[in-house]
Amino acid sequence: MELTSPDAVTAALASTGYLADDDLATVVFLSASMQRPLLLEGEPGTGKTALAEALAELTGTPLIRLQCYEGIDASQALYDWDFARQILHLRTLEAAAASRAPGEGAFDAGEAEKSLFDERFLLARPVLQALRQAPAVLLVDEVDRADDEFEAFLLEVLSSWSVSIPELGTVVAATPPLVVLTSNRTRELHDALKRRCLYHWIDHPGLAREVAIVRSRLPEVSEQLAEQVATVVQGLRTEHLLKAPGVAETLDWARALQRLGAEELDLDTASRTLGTVVKYREDTDRVKQALDRMLAG
Repeated sequence: MELTSPDAVTAALASTGYLADDDLATVVFLSASMQRPLLLEGEPGTGKTALAEALAELTGTPLIRLQCYEGIDASQALYDWDFARQILHLRTLEAAAASRAPGEGAFDAGEAEKSLFDERFLLARPVLQALRQAPAVLLVDEVDRADDEFEAFLLEVLSSWSVSIPELGTVVAATPPLVVLTSNRTRELHDALKRRCLYHWIDHPGLAREVAIVRSRLPEVSEQLAEQVATVVQGLRTEHLLKAPGVAETLDWARALQRLGAEELDLDTASRTLGTVVKYREDTDRVKQALDRMLAG
């Protein structure tokens, strides 16, 4: 499916169960049409990763995910060589040469070394996969967890849509992948990377849209229960928790209540299902007090 306009993006995303507002639909359209990476920042649980998954689904292209973490380097994003298979290959060549009769040719170390860096021994990591398989959606998740050096590497790749493999040559994407970078803003990203991207801050949805998300993803949940759950979650986000519940927790909570056969949210059922909403022990008492206020009587 082609993303021909912001309205078309809104409709296409909705068909996957992802409900985008006008601003997000517009920046997604511009990212696709301008072939610019899309940098999404926001609190955890606001749908940044889910957007990349929805884009892959609606475009019918593979989703290739690069999960960033502290200490990640270029080789873990680009490629590596299958050392174990290379050693087996080398031993096979040596054994074959040893079994030859005198005069049939000795073992050629130079040729053997060249044969080690063959395509069959190449382990393509996410960035290289995305360039070779394009069209694709490349999700660079939690880029704020990586360091400055890795950011510089990403900037270079996203500027040229190519990588150089000394032993094999340069790989250039026939079609640039649709790139989505996400950040929970645990640290500020460099301006150079931000300039290369289109930027959008994803906030928690308002009540009406959150209810619509629950009804879209979980049609088996009644409208009354969906509205009650979303209303309480909206209230919990104002309680200064260590981790405010995101849309994922709203969906988990609604699903759990539906599985228990609940038709409405009451204090007892809410307390017993807190594990779908609260992820830190320190938040438990505060959430219980909030539930007492919201659901008492």
